[in-house]
Parts: sequence; C-alpha cells; structure tokens
Amino acid sequence: MKSGIDGHIRRGHPIIFGLLILFGIVELAISAWLTSRFSKYHNESSGSEESRVNYTLFCSIWTVVLGAVYLVLFFYAATGSALTSILSHIVFFSLTWIFWTAAAAAITEMLGGGLNCGTQKEFVYCGQLNALEAFAWMEWIFTTFALIFVIVRGIKAARRGDGYGGSLVV
Repeated sequence: MKSGIDGHIRRGHPIIFGLLILFGIVELAISAWLTSRFSKYHNESSGSEESRVNYTLFCSIWTVVLGAVYLVLFFYAATGSALTSILSHIVFFSLTWIFWTAAAAAITEMLGGGLNCGTQKEFVYCGQLNALEAFAWMEWIFTTFALIFVIVRGIKAARRGDGYGGSLVV
C-alpha cells in the first residue's frame, strides 16, 4: 500500500534536484567566469580569493553532475537500485552539505559578510562575488532541507523494518 508521502516524494524529488542543478549551473557559470578572469588578468585580491572561487567551482560541478545523475536514476531506476536508496541519498546530501557549508562560509568570510560595491576598493569583481556568495548559500539551504527530509525518511524506513538500503518511494 502506497502512502501519501510517496506522491510528495515523486513530485518533490525532481523539484529539489532541479533547483539544485539550476542554481548549481548559475554558481558554476559565475565561479568559472571568475576563475578565467583571475587566470587571465591575475587581478584577484589574494591567493585565498582565487582558491575559494576555485573550490566553489568544484562544488558547483559536483552538484550539477551528481544531481543530474540522481535525477535521471530517480526516473529510470526509482526502486530496487542501490544508487537510489535512502542510504545513497544520505551519503550524497551529507557530502554535498559539507561541501556547500565550506564554500559558502569561505566566500562569506572572505567578503566579510557581503560587499558594498559602491564603497569597496579591494575586490575587482564585486557584483560577481556577491552573487557567488548568495547562490552558495541558496545551494546550502536546498541541500539542508533535502538532507533533513532524507534522514527523516530513512528513520521512518528503518522503524518500518526496510532499513536504509530501501528506496525513497515504496
């Protein structure tokens, strides 16, 4: 017997992964553009700025590629696959959450919480860095909500006797 939550998962899974991928592509574009500018003009304020932007580029690629894989697998192997299991989702979202926490915190610390582009003189690409920070925190928020939901779903599956190796949907 299917529960009402299964319908929500069937609708919500593509939505959350779609949002993660969409905002990941935006973050990827911004961080790749900044990386190319730093490589070409060497106008970063410090080596730390370049490293943090490069790390954000890695996080974006991670999220877009693996998010797309999970989205495709959800549609074609929704049940019975180890890659679509609750445990697999917990591992993916836990790692992704750690990556985005580090990226968002690093960018925020570098910018001192955000830049006023009208008054600051240190950073060349002020608007892009502000956008990089904002989208990093959005990725973190989506990942946090998804991780909490998958953990709750895993706890319910374990109590039901299915374990964490079970599928998100029954």
